[in-house]
Amino acid sequence: MRYMGIIKNDFSAAPGVCLTFFVQGCPIRCKGCHNPESWDFKGGKKFNFNILDEIKEGLLANGIKRTFCIMGGEPLCKENIFFTHFIIKDILKDIPDLKVWIWTGQKTEDILNSENIFIKDILNNITGIVT
Repeated sequence: MRYMGIIKNDFSAAPGVCLTFFVQGCPIRCKGCHNPESWDFKGGKKFNFNILDEIKEGLLANGIKRTFCIMGGEPLCKENIFFTHFIIKDILKDIPDLKVWIWTGQKTEDILNSENIFIKDILNNITGIVT
């Protein structure tokens, strides 16, 4: 599991103050991508549980509850879907009313019609998705 980075006080990803987490790796490679450095699945940094603690602390830092945004790379591709699901579920255990947004390069109809159990569960636990 790899990630590209974290922005702890992001004001552009979703309404309000956000903590934005960038997964590493993308098979889609959209034309005009804002993060082509995130495409390589071997790039970025190795994820560890200290990063998960850092995310949780960052989401509530200074008494400000942030929105959690996940982008990339591609959070919903087969290589990252388990990772994305794990992070969302773990964080929601500690912050159950957290707003979660996912940015993806996948087509809306493909996501909504997916039979993948992780995608289905993610869709049931997030606030919004940007395609």
